[in-house]
Amino acid sequence: MSLSIVVLAAGKGTRMKSNTPKVLHKISGKPMLFHILDQAGRLSSDITVILSHKFDMVKEAIESRYQNIKIHKQDIANFPGTGGALKGLEFNSSRVLILNGDMPLITAQSLEKLANSTAPIAMTILKLANPSGYGRVVIENGFAKEIVEEKDCTQEQKKINTVNAGVYCVDAALLNEFIPKIDNNNAQEEYYLTDIIKMAVDKGLNIEPIEVSEEEFMGVNSKLDLANAEEIMQKRIKEQLMLDGVIMRAPHTIYIDSEAVFKGECILENGVTIEGACRFENAHIKAHSVVEDSTVINSDIGPLAHIRPKSHIEDTHIGNFVEVKKSILKGVKAGHLSYLGDSEIDEGTNIGAGVITCNYDGKAKYQTKIGKNVFIGSDSQLVAPVTLEDNTMVAAGTTVTDDVPSDALAISRVKQKIVRSFFSKFFKKS
Repeated sequence: MSLSIVVLAAGKGTRMKSNTPKVLHKISGKPMLFHILDQAGRLSSDITVILSHKFDMVKEAIESRYQNIKIHKQDIANFPGTGGALKGLEFNSSRVLILNGDMPLITAQSLEKLANSTAPIAMTILKLANPSGYGRVVIENGFAKEIVEEKDCTQEQKKINTVNAGVYCVDAALLNEFIPKIDNNNAQEEYYLTDIIKMAVDKGLNIEPIEVSEEEFMGVNSKLDLANAEEIMQKRIKEQLMLDGVIMRAPHTIYIDSEAVFKGECILENGVTIEGACRFENAHIKAHSVVEDSTVINSDIGPLAHIRPKSHIEDTHIGNFVEVKKSILKGVKAGHLSYLGDSEIDEGTNIGAGVITCNYDGKAKYQTKIGKNVFIGSDSQLVAPVTLEDNTMVAAGTTVTDDVPSDALAISRVKQKIVRSFFSKFFKKS
């Protein structure tokens, strides 16, 4: 199939009430525009995104992830509207699929059905119980005859419940012919892409209306829409992962980033949050733990643990109320109440309760290196930069400020003092 894809993403998105461009608002950890580009990329390598509002910010975001996406800046001042977005574009393919940048739930399968239409123009339609806010589609004898924007509808046309879903597949030759002819003689003084429908009808061409799922083709225009789309996306992600073998307890309480990858047999308990491009292999993440941009292999985490970005945890037990940040742990036990930041900890090492790596001096962060078979007693502080070699021990309550050589014990405590009969004297009744 010779197919070009255009994504309309130039609008201000004022209903979002945000300084962030609408198309960069995230759903399951990824900007909604990226969800669309990922699906579009399964159909074509010729993709153009139309931008205007906060052009540089959106362009930079796209280019940080995609190599071959073309960017076109719409001349909003002179040619506002969806029709204005396509003015000046050249198409390399015989067919053009036109998408909207605020429809993150569309799938390649649905778009392929639209692209496979043999009609000169194929357009998506929805049948809604409440069509308010949508352009109405007039259909006669199975073909679309006209799209009327709601602000331009008569009272009779407003009763039509077939609405325009806003996605089209059009012969490129028709776009080249029709786009220059679109004018702005309407209530909004905008150039409507929908005008090409009437032009095609006047030319005697058939426009095929293709009914699509409201769930997939819903537009995200507000924070409420964003939350609703998030729920749908999360349901999709979790259902697919469970079909692939991931065990989930109370899946409706779990959040999983769209970039996360699971291999082997993994278990996610209730209340778990997975953020960023995490990788899990034979991992058990226990209740109410948070894992961010990290790798967990053959390990269990939590409950109530926090694995922060750039951590690699392998063959390790991380217990409750343990925080790990930018650290490599292999074959380690850290059962409870510890902070392990900017660390490398090797196999056979046991981290006692309340152990802290003091990695920050107020200006810079430093690394702690802990070797094999190290035993660190409870409530100890390791002041980085510091190295604990293999087969060492740290006594409970110790503050380690110097490197500890192999086969040694590190201990730093104030000598305990006993004051006899103190209790009875202190509480002696007068």
